[in-house]
Amino acid sequence: MANNHIGPKRLVVGAHYGLKDWLAQRITAAVMAAYTVILLVVFFKAQNFSYEGWAGLFAQQWFRIATFVTFLALFYHAWIGMRDIWMDYIKPVSVRISLQVATILWLIACAGWTAQIIWRA
Repeated sequence: MANNHIGPKRLVVGAHYGLKDWLAQRITAAVMAAYTVILLVVFFKAQNFSYEGWAGLFAQQWFRIATFVTFLALFYHAWIGMRDIWMDYIKPVSVRISLQVATILWLIACAGWTAQIIWRA
């Protein structure tokens, strides 16, 4: 009998086809959607559309934290998507790992830059 890799003993290669990654993308998308709603509510209730008005909004610690958490969700969301793309389409292992490491370093740098922008003195 030929082994056609169908059924419970199938060979699964490529991206992580799991509930954890699926759930993480949905949760991070929900975080970004909730922040968008908060931002829209604040925007439509705002009366001061100047730099001072936006600076006053970002001076509040809760808004800075919400913004940073949203960006972290964005970076994790992007990591899952890019990792899956690299795993699905880049077959040479050395190239795939290099791209994954570059992606991780880029996203960590973006997170550091985000923190610097949000909490800059």
